[in-house]
Amino acid sequence: MRAYLISLTLIFSSLILTQPAFSEEAALPVEPEITIRREAQETFYEYRVNGILKEIKVIPEVGPSYYLVPQDGNAWIREDRSQVLVPSWVLFKW
Repeated sequence: MRAYLISLTLIFSSLILTQPAFSEEAALPVEPEITIRREAQETFYEYRVNGILKEIKVIPEVGPSYYLVPQDGNAWIREDRSQVLVPSWVLFKW
Protein backbone atom coordinates (compact mmCIF):
# COMPACT_ATOMS: atom_id res chain seq x y z
CA MET A 1 0.00 0.00 0.00
CA ARG A 2 2.81 2.37 0.90
CA ALA A 3 4.58 1.74 -2.42
CA TYR A 4 1.31 2.41 -4.26
CA LEU A 5 0.86 5.79 -2.52
CA ILE A 6 4.47 6.79 -3.18
CA SER A 7 4.18 5.94 -6.88
CA LEU A 8 0.91 7.89 -7.18
CA THR A 9 2.51 10.89 -5.47
CA LEU A 10 5.48 10.76 -7.86
CA ILE A 11 3.23 10.50 -10.92
CA PHE A 12 1.02 13.43 -9.89
CA SER A 13 3.95 15.62 -8.91
CA SER A 14 5.68 14.97 -12.24
CA LEU A 15 2.48 15.87 -14.12
CA ILE A 16 2.11 19.12 -12.20
CA LEU A 17 5.76 20.13 -12.64
CA THR A 18 5.99 19.35 -16.36
CA GLN A 19 3.03 21.48 -17.48
CA PRO A 20 3.57 25.25 -17.27
CA ALA A 21 0.91 27.36 -15.60
CA PHE A 22 0.63 29.60 -18.67
CA SER A 23 1.52 28.88 -22.25
CA GLU A 24 4.20 30.99 -23.94
CA GLU A 25 1.63 32.46 -26.32
CA ALA A 26 -0.41 33.82 -23.44
CA ALA A 27 2.64 35.67 -22.14
CA LEU A 28 3.25 37.44 -25.47
CA PRO A 29 1.76 40.90 -25.98
CA VAL A 30 -1.31 41.10 -28.20
CA GLU A 31 -1.06 44.77 -29.04
CA PRO A 32 1.71 46.02 -31.30
CA GLU A 33 4.60 48.02 -29.88
CA ILE A 34 4.78 51.41 -31.56
CA THR A 35 7.99 53.42 -31.84
CA ILE A 36 7.69 57.02 -33.06
CA ARG A 37 10.62 58.69 -34.87
CA ARG A 38 10.53 62.25 -36.12
CA GLU A 39 12.81 63.50 -38.86
CA ALA A 40 12.97 66.83 -40.67
CA GLN A 41 10.05 66.32 -43.08
CA GLU A 42 8.42 63.07 -41.92
CA THR A 43 7.20 61.19 -38.87
CA PHE A 44 7.61 57.38 -38.73
CA TYR A 45 5.50 54.99 -36.65
CA GLU A 46 7.14 51.56 -36.45
CA TYR A 47 4.72 48.76 -35.56
CA ARG A 48 6.32 45.68 -34.00
CA VAL A 49 4.43 42.54 -32.99
CA ASN A 50 6.41 40.16 -30.75
CA GLY A 51 9.59 42.08 -31.64
CA ILE A 52 9.16 41.69 -35.41
CA LEU A 53 8.77 44.85 -37.51
CA LYS A 54 5.43 44.45 -39.31
CA GLU A 55 4.97 47.85 -40.94
CA ILE A 56 5.99 51.51 -40.86
CA LYS A 57 3.46 54.32 -41.08
CA VAL A 58 4.96 57.41 -42.73
CA ILE A 59 3.31 60.80 -42.19
CA PRO A 60 4.97 63.47 -44.36
CA GLU A 61 4.51 67.19 -43.65
CA VAL A 62 2.88 67.59 -47.06
CA GLY A 63 0.68 64.92 -48.62
CA PRO A 64 -1.24 61.88 -47.41
CA SER A 65 0.18 59.29 -45.04
CA TYR A 66 1.18 55.83 -46.30
CA TYR A 67 2.44 52.51 -44.98
CA LEU A 68 5.62 50.57 -45.77
CA VAL A 69 5.07 46.81 -45.51
CA PRO A 70 7.92 44.27 -45.75
CA GLN A 71 7.93 42.03 -48.80
CA ASP A 72 9.79 38.74 -49.15
CA GLY A 73 13.47 39.49 -48.76
CA ASN A 74 14.67 43.00 -47.91
CA ALA A 75 12.23 45.02 -50.04
CA TRP A 76 9.39 47.23 -48.76
CA ILE A 77 6.05 47.84 -50.50
CA ARG A 78 4.12 51.09 -50.23
CA GLU A 79 0.46 50.58 -49.22
CA ASP A 80 -2.45 52.95 -48.61
CA ARG A 81 -3.95 50.92 -45.75
CA SER A 82 -2.56 49.25 -42.66
CA GLN A 83 -1.83 45.51 -42.77
CA VAL A 84 -1.54 45.05 -38.99
CA LEU A 85 -4.71 43.59 -37.55
CA VAL A 86 -5.32 44.36 -33.90
CA PRO A 87 -8.44 42.84 -32.38
CA SER A 88 -10.80 45.47 -31.04
CA TRP A 89 -14.36 44.87 -29.97
CA VAL A 90 -17.01 47.25 -28.67
CA LEU A 91 -18.43 45.65 -25.54
CA PHE A 92 -20.65 48.47 -24.34
CA LYS A 93 -21.80 51.61 -26.06
CA TRP A 94 -24.30 54.19 -24.85
